[in-house]
Amino acid sequence: MTVVGVVGDRLDCLGPEGREALAAAQVVVAGHRLLAAWRAQARAGDAARADTVEIGADVDAVASEVRRRAVDAGELVCVLASGDPGFFGIARALLRAVGRRALRIVPAPSSVSLAFARVGLPWDDAMVVSVHGRDLVEAARAMRTAAKVAVLTSPSAPPEAVGAAMLEAGASADLVAVCSRLGTGDEEVRELSLAELAAGRFDPLSVVVLVGPAGLPLLGWSPSTTGPAPDGPPAADDKVLAWSPGLGRLASRRAGMVTKPEVRSVVLGKLDLPAAGVLWDVGAGTGSVGIECALARPGLTVLAVEQSAEAAAAVSAGSATAGVGVHVVHGRAPEVLGELPPPDRAFVGGGGLAVLRAVLDRLRPGGRLVATFAAMDRAVAAAALLGNVVELSVSRGETLPDGGLRLAAHNPVFVVWGPGREQDGAQ
Repeated sequence: MTVVGVVGDRLDCLGPEGREALAAAQVVVAGHRLLAAWRAQARAGDAARADTVEIGADVDAVASEVRRRAVDAGELVCVLASGDPGFFGIARALLRAVGRRALRIVPAPSSVSLAFARVGLPWDDAMVVSVHGRDLVEAARAMRTAAKVAVLTSPSAPPEAVGAAMLEAGASADLVAVCSRLGTGDEEVRELSLAELAAGRFDPLSVVVLVGPAGLPLLGWSPSTTGPAPDGPPAADDKVLAWSPGLGRLASRRAGMVTKPEVRSVVLGKLDLPAAGVLWDVGAGTGSVGIECALARPGLTVLAVEQSAEAAAAVSAGSATAGVGVHVVHGRAPEVLGELPPPDRAFVGGGGLAVLRAVLDRLRPGGRLVATFAAMDRAVAAAALLGNVVELSVSRGETLPDGGLRLAAHNPVFVVWGPGREQDGAQ
């Protein structure tokens, strides 16, 4: 049997291999729309000679019938399918009924390749998500870490439902496009906002293209709070970093604002980073904690909140040097926090107890908040709020003039985390 991909309903655009298979077919298998197009185009003799099988909701029953006609009866079968039959198409169902050597597949451009062609973008770096029979909350969770997504919608999950799910997840995007009836005479491509997507009504069998802000993940970005760009590209000797806990190379000329590597190692352990989600680095300084979190968990959307323009620029430069995407939110906490999506994890490196309470109020259920303090009284108050505290004392080896080694003590740091008191021996 031959499975022939069709762009829209344009049978006149088939290549020689597809035209020959269709002309020779004793049985033509297709959905209602393509069967109607074939009957309208076929010569009277071809239409009279060939039997037809319409593809309905039960594709496995169709595949069994195709097997009976092609394999058992030895008839020439031509299956017409939209786009690329091997891309979320009927080829998968047919392979449940017949061996792959019984299939000859002649693909056309897939709906996803057509959609990205219509909006003028490459798609080799895109995530493709089908919401046919899939929970939209689960789909939104999968899409949140992608910079570019194509969503194959369905009658039970039309484009407007996708828009509502993404808004509920706190997402925003630079580009939203609904591509409907691609390749047909009434093809429609509409570019709009996520809010317009959620409020509209669209053909349920469409492709929704979502492109994240500046090529960064879709979730957790507000264009109104973007931070200043770095002064220039990273130096020529800068290299993308591989991650190891407490990276010493996350240094800066503003060394006093960098969380020390030994402290960062403990902070990351207490954060218990998930594979995906939203992380706030509040009072980011040069962003060493947020950058290391992004290195450790590439699926995280990291937002670094910093009121100093100079420090915010350092975060942008540092994340570019490290080869990770960190969203810089230039503003004062807690005022700017209301514009951000709720965090799954949060680190507070500055701002005091008022900021700590504001972050805790926004934390997602089951989330984790970690903060560091130099002053004991503030650490005690924070521990009363969050439940847990540990004091870190670090001494570093220094070489003496005679070549000997001495230990130089650094100021102790208090790490506080929660919410909820952990039992002895817990992390």
